[in-house]
Parts: sequence; structure tokens; C-alpha cells
Amino acid sequence: MSKPTVAIVGRPNVGKSTIFNRIVGERISIVEDIPGVTRDRIYSSAEWLNQEFSLIDTGGIDIGDEPFLEQIRQQAEIAMDEADVIVFLTNGREGVTAADEEVAKILYKTKKPVVLAVNKVDNPEMRSDIYDFYALGFGEVYPISGSHGLGLGDLLDEVIGHFPDKDQENYDEETIKFSLIGRPNVGKSSLVNALLGQERVIVSNVAGTTRDAVDTPYTKDGQDYVIIDTAGMRKKGKVYESTEKYSVLRALRAIERSDVVLVVLDGEEGIIEQDKKIAGYAHEAGRSVVIVVNKWDAVEKDEKTMKEFEENIRAHFQFLDYAPIVFLSAKTRKRTQTLLPMINKACESHSLRVPTNVLNDVIMDAIAMNPTPTHNGQRLRVYYATQVAIKPPTFVVFVNDPELLHFSYERFLENRIRDAFDFEGSPIKIIGRARA
Repeated sequence: MSKPTVAIVGRPNVGKSTIFNRIVGERISIVEDIPGVTRDRIYSSAEWLNQEFSLIDTGGIDIGDEPFLEQIRQQAEIAMDEADVIVFLTNGREGVTAADEEVAKILYKTKKPVVLAVNKVDNPEMRSDIYDFYALGFGEVYPISGSHGLGLGDLLDEVIGHFPDKDQENYDEETIKFSLIGRPNVGKSSLVNALLGQERVIVSNVAGTTRDAVDTPYTKDGQDYVIIDTAGMRKKGKVYESTEKYSVLRALRAIERSDVVLVVLDGEEGIIEQDKKIAGYAHEAGRSVVIVVNKWDAVEKDEKTMKEFEENIRAHFQFLDYAPIVFLSAKTRKRTQTLLPMINKACESHSLRVPTNVLNDVIMDAIAMNPTPTHNGQRLRVYYATQVAIKPPTFVVFVNDPELLHFSYERFLENRIRDAFDFEGSPIKIIGRARA
């Protein structure tokens, strides 16, 4: 089940990115200490009143040198396609402009709920200036201040009130849901067909042939799967075919619903920056990951080629050092039989639980091997650890001061846990907490 999605739409310079940053707050969590994680801030997770949702900042969508109003129209169209609720943002200091009216005309055409917010209302005296915005025809107007954080609570109360009812997926708990993500034309649909043994998904050399995400139930050797083939593009049009970030939005929806994510690379073309961005979202979402190098049949190779390609992947995707790598060809179906066992293993790792006493034996042995560090004359003391969650496996380490648990030592403990237990394919999280 995917989270509700909210899009912030409006003409330039009304403060879309400021409001986006205010709402997501600390949830923009680039893993800065791990080399190789890259992501842009067009799309992030947010939470209000225990309700998680995804937020799109359409101001972050670069559509090139299109005319001013054309840019607005294209950004709004993307939001209308993707969002469950749209926040229409205006500027209280400038009043209603012709561009605001153009945005309103576009939003009239959608059947999505639209919540009208007037930004830059920085003090109570300015509230008298918002009444002209009622003429835009979207009902209640919500005055807010992105720079001061005023009024956002009332706005978000209204936004989450429009969220759709949570739909329940009719899949058994034992069913493994996996998605295929990657830039257009790496062969995701061909790989689906190879796994199914039949032509269930349109395959074309034209990037973006897949228009909608497709769920395909599938059973192999008694195990039930659901294959989520991510859409590269929803419909034709310059905006969709010129905006790489749009395909990322599509992939994120699929990632949220998956147990395992297949990051599909083009073995013939090699690795590009967009591959790292997309893979970074899978890692950040805490899903199990299998890296799939497709089109391996088209690569000229010798006995060293596979090893060198794997080393290249490890160098570019250091944050996915736990992910197994599968080389295959969807076209010839060579080595495709190796993929499902890897998916099964990654899913099993994602749900693995470690007994507390065994975990603490491993932690204490690790500390004996590599004593805890000191900072400003104070030494980190580790008292005990316990696993508190799965999917992904999450461990709380109780210490004297969490600030002393430096990333490098946390990474050392993670590696010792991985050495002791088989978490292949799954990320794990370690949280430092002061002992009460």
C-alpha cells in the first residue's frame, strides 16, 4: 500500500520550496556519511498527526527553457497525475496575479482535492489582505508563513482530511512483492516477461514505453510473488519525456509497496548518475535490494569482465554494499533462473530476527576486538543491544551518551553483526540510545 501523495503547485517565487522544506523538516535524510548516496529534493516523506505521506515540490521539476506559463502548466499536470491532494500556493504580498488565475484554471480540471494556501502572511495584520484569494474559487483560504512556520498546522489538518481511505491489498503475508526500478530502457519490462515466460508487458526499444505500474501475481516453486513493473512514463508529451525526475516519482510509488527492490542496470551502457539516484531512494526506504545487471549478452567480455563490472558497481554504490549482484540477459533469458533465489534470500534477510543474548555476545566480542572510542576525554560505553524491528532489521544499542556513538564505530558494529548473521540483501539500522 503506497502512502498518500501531496503536491505543492504554484507560480514561481511563491515559496514552494520553502514550504516543502518546512513540512518535511528533518525527514530529508540524505545519508551524508555514506559515500555515493545521491538524491534530489523534489520528493520526500513527511508526517503529520501520525499520518505519513509523500510530498512533491513541483518547483524542483526542471522543464528546460519552456515559456513561463507553459512551465507552470506542465508542473501542474505532473502534480495532477501523481497527487492525491494538491496544495495551491500563492503569495500574500503580491495579491492575486494573472499567473495565479492561470494555475487555478488548470486545477479546475482535476478531480483531486485542492487546498489553497496564501504564503508570506508573516503577521496577523496581513490577514486582511487574503480575502481576494477567495475569488480563485477553492473555498477556504489558509494563510501561512514559510519563513516563520506559521499556519502550517491548520493547512496540514485540512490536507490530511482529504486523504483517501487506506486501501488494503489482497495479498497474503507470505507473498513476496518485488519491484523493478531503473532508468528508462534498461530492460525492466523484458525482465518481467522473462520471469513470467510470456509476453505480459509491452517491450520496446523506445524509452518510456511502460505507461502505468503493473501488478502481476506469479507463483514459482510454491512461492507466491507479485511483480511490480514500474512505469517509466504515464503518457506521451514533452514534459514527461524530458523530465528524468518524473520516472523517479513513478519508481518511488513502487518502492513503497515492495519487500524487495531490483535495481536494474544496463550492462551495455554501464552506470550513470541517474542509476545512483534511483538506487539511493530504495536504500533510503529501507527495502531489501538486489542489483541486476541486464543485457549481459550484449557485453564483450573475457574472464575478468564480470569481476571488473562488479568492482565498478561496488565503487559507485558503496551504500548498497549489502546488495547481491546478478548478471543476466532478459532477452536470451540466460542466468534469469538465478534471480528468484536471490529475491527469496533478500526477503528472508529483511525479516530476520536475532535473539538478544546472541546479539549481545557478538557486540561484546566486537568491543573486545576494537575498544570503543573516546571523545573529549569521554569514552563510549556500550551496555547492551536489542533488535526492535524488522523490515528493515533495526537494532537499538544502549550507551552512556549517543553523541559518542560516532558513525565510523556504528559502521564497525554493523559489519560485525553482518559477519555473525546473514543479512545479505537487506539494510540494517543501528540506533544509539542513552540507558535510562
